[in-house]
Order: sequence, then structure tokens, then C-alpha cells
Amino acid sequence: MKFLKWNNIRLILMFALVVFLYSFTSNRNSHRKLKKSEVIFVGDNNNFVKQESVNKLLIENSSDVKTIEKSDLNLNKLENSINKHPMVEKSEVFVSVDGVLKAVVKQKTPIARVFSEEGSFYIDYEGNRMPLSDISTARVPLISGVIDNKNKKKLSEVLKMIYNDEFLKKNIIGVQVLPDASLMMTNRNYDFKIEFGKMMNEEKKFKNYKAFFQKAVSDTMLNNYKKINLRFTHQVVCTK
Repeated sequence: MKFLKWNNIRLILMFALVVFLYSFTSNRNSHRKLKKSEVIFVGDNNNFVKQESVNKLLIENSSDVKTIEKSDLNLNKLENSINKHPMVEKSEVFVSVDGVLKAVVKQKTPIARVFSEEGSFYIDYEGNRMPLSDISTARVPLISGVIDNKNKKKLSEVLKMIYNDEFLKKNIIGVQVLPDASLMMTNRNYDFKIEFGKMMNEEKKFKNYKAFFQKAVSDTMLNNYKKINLRFTHQVVCTK
């Protein structure tokens, strides 16, 4: 009986010691100062935002990151601050075991550039507005014409289809939105216009265009055409 009591007491003492050591270590660790900060960009995009800009948000404009203690950090607040940057899609902020404050940042992906009375800006992969960058320019289709709340969602879907297809991505360099919400596109290497028509049956139209292009380019006929009409999903109509 006494043996059991002594075992219980010993277990309690050992548990108390572990709790004490954990608390002591955690408290000591939380008051350690950071060694440095580091911004890591992920993804295939060019850098549209400077590392310095993100780093300022990361250290909250502190002059020296080495003066910041771990206990003073609010990682969720820092993430939210970085995520509000107009070039950033999302970020993850954490402190490494060696005391480095890190931000892993995924930038927004521009899929088109708009020219309008409001100025010039990108449309990102999510269909949202994205400002131009001072340090890098995306090679994406140029968009002109009438863009409003009625057609911008469908337009974004068409632009994503172009961006996701390697052939179309290299081939289509311009999209004009006409007053009736139909589309007219331009090709990178040829002068003909692509009359896409209304934003419907997009997959079929693009499939027809790719099949026509591959056939026509092998026959060296593309230079003879002024307009390629994709309005009819069962055929491609060409005008010389």
C-alpha cells in the first residue's frame, strides 16, 4: 500500500516537473528576439510586388527585426495585413525553430490586361481587379470594349480558358468586348480577326478554332483570311 502511495507521489512529482520545465522553456522561448525576417514567393508568376514591400508589412515597419520578441507577434494579424496587399492572393506567416520570421507569399495571377476609361489594370485568375506592377509586366491578352457587371463573370471564364490552354495562351493576344457582349479576338502572328460571337459554347468554339488553325497553317492558307467566324458551333466560316 505504501509502495503504491509512493509511486503515485512520484508520478505527481514527475508530472509537475515536466509542466514546470515546459512552462519555463515556453516562456523563455517566447521572449527570445527574432534573428531576421524572410519573404518567400511561391508559384510560377513573375514578382509583381517587391520583397521590401511585403517585408515592411511583415515586421510592421519596425526598423530592426532583431528588436522584436516572439511574444509580441500576432501571426494572424500579420497574415491579414499581407493578404490585403492588392498583388497578394494569400500568405502564410510563421516563426521557424531557429528564430526566423517567414512569410510564404502566393501572388495573384494576371490573366488579362484591361484598357478602359478608368485606366489600365489586370484581371486576375479569380476574376477580380488587380493593379499594374511597377517592376514587372505580364504577357497577357489586352482587353478593350464594354465590360460591366452583366458580362464580366462570363468574360473571366473565357479568359481563364485561354490562360489554361497553352495553344490559346500563345495565340490570342487581344479580346474586344462589343456593345452586344459578343467578342472579337486577335491573333499574335496573323492579321485576321476572330469573330467569337456571344460568350456561350466556349469550349466547342475554341476546339473548332484550334482544329481549323492546325489544318490551315499546314496548308499555308492563314495569310489569305481577314476574318475567322466561330459563331456557328458546327463549322468555322472564313472570309478572305
